[in-house]
Amino acid sequence: MLGIGSRVKHAAFGDGVIIEVDVAAYKVCYIQFGIKSVGKDYNQWEIIEAITPSETVSFTEAEKSLAKILRAWSDITEVVPLNDKWKNGKMILRPDDASLKEKEIPIDTFFHKIIMVRDRLRVMEQRINASNLTEEEKINLQQYITRIYGSLTTFNVLFRYKEHNFIGEKTEG
Repeated sequence: MLGIGSRVKHAAFGDGVIIEVDVAAYKVCYIQFGIKSVGKDYNQWEIIEAITPSETVSFTEAEKSLAKILRAWSDITEVVPLNDKWKNGKMILRPDDASLKEKEIPIDTFFHKIIMVRDRLRVMEQRINASNLTEEEKINLQQYITRIYGSLTTFNVLFRYKEHNFIGEKTEG
């Protein structure tokens, strides 16, 4: 028996995650086909990651699990809100040379570019993890990506919610 959050691959529907378990069926959210019911007696799918069923799972826990899994399996972009104090703001790039023209960029446009970089880094992480590289090669690449995230922490001031912030390497002490 599979629990909520289990990752599966169905021959017809592709990759999905179990989002609800009832007496006779699993409700599975497939990346390309949405939510489908699959009978518990169905045994033709590939179980990618089995989660042990638990007695109760809150909607918030299931929602977080689903978002994490969908991020891992697709290029779906998460909606990340800009901190209110920056809405309708401008970023001004002013060269030291007064004869050169300054450049104004709407902050929300710049913020969208930062989010795209983050999303593409996440996809790269997932592709590294799913690759045929050795564990040592995967770890080396993951450490490099973590350092990239660390370089992007300057932009955390733009995020409305702290859970969307970039997190780099943790330093001891």
